[in-house]
Amino acid sequence: MTPDLAVVLVAGGLGLRLGADKPKALVEFSGKTILEHALSGASRARGLSQIVVAAPAGHLEQVSRLVAEAVGDVQYVVVAGGGTRQQSIANALAVVTAQIVLVHDAARAFTPAAVFDRVADSVRETGMGTVPVLEVVDTIKRVEGEQVLETVDRSQLRRAQTPQGFMTAALLAGYAGATSDFTDDAALMQAAGASIRFVEGDVKAYKITTAEDLETETRTGVGTDTHRFTEDSAKPLYLGTVLWEGERGLDGHSDGDALSHAIVDALLSAAGLGDIGSNFGVNRPEFSGANGSVFLAETIRLLDAAGWQVGNVSAQIIGNRPKVAPHRGKVETALTALIGAPVTIGATTTDGLGFLGNGEGVAAVATALIKRRLDRLES
Repeated sequence: MTPDLAVVLVAGGLGLRLGADKPKALVEFSGKTILEHALSGASRARGLSQIVVAAPAGHLEQVSRLVAEAVGDVQYVVVAGGGTRQQSIANALAVVTAQIVLVHDAARAFTPAAVFDRVADSVRETGMGTVPVLEVVDTIKRVEGEQVLETVDRSQLRRAQTPQGFMTAALLAGYAGATSDFTDDAALMQAAGASIRFVEGDVKAYKITTAEDLETETRTGVGTDTHRFTEDSAKPLYLGTVLWEGERGLDGHSDGDALSHAIVDALLSAAGLGDIGSNFGVNRPEFSGANGSVFLAETIRLLDAAGWQVGNVSAQIIGNRPKVAPHRGKVETALTALIGAPVTIGATTTDGLGFLGNGEGVAAVATALIKRRLDRLES
């Protein structure tokens, strides 16, 4: 389709309620700033020809770098925000060149591209201003002072979100005639006499206001594994994907890496993705003799596909031998790099009890913390 769309991103907020020491749009979450998350959805809107970002006046250079890296070949302009949201949008509208404009709060950072498309398509088809909305699910009360006056019929109420879309010429005229500040562009246009349509919003398009809005679902998992020492003197020992020189190896379909296998089970159980047996069973010849890194890399891929990232892993090796201390640093470094999150390793014995106390094998126990990836909601 012919590009006809501009997106204005309002990113000038100071983030005081977020408790940050920087503007809200520059606060990082999951390795990217809130602005970059917002650009991910906005930059994939159909028919996009221009992105205009209204940024804090003292951060224009930093914002420009972030936008340039995020939007690819899309034309972009970064302007200084004003003292109010409305003034910031007015500054941005002054450089918009497209026929249709969507005004979007960068604080609604995880809004899917599909919402941008629904709003823009509505404006294209009707020429009318359009807002995305959600149904009101709570019971609403009208109050006065400390007294509840009545229960309001919520069937005719909706929660407005952004992006809100308009014909650019109409929105410019609305801003030129505005004599009051409004909470959103739809209210400003209605005050100017315009009719407004609505389309379906998305729960992912919530507004980041406080630190709690950046909290995400977490889960924990536990995994264990045990292997006996092999009688094959030529088989090397691998624990935590690392070769332990001079030590007898462990029996197993793969390389017998009890530590890596315990971590795999902890991660899979936390995400509800089964266990090492159901994902990498002994009936699969491609895993015969495989290093623990193979299972861990595939497990991380499975978690990522399911929308999870690893927070941290803690594991303990149980047995009289081998001695863990000389290898701990190397193993923790290797596993941390592979998993992409801190991994710590400890060791203990069974005080001479059982087959572990007799030096017949090695066991490992691992716990894992995983977090829901909010950035994966941008779809």
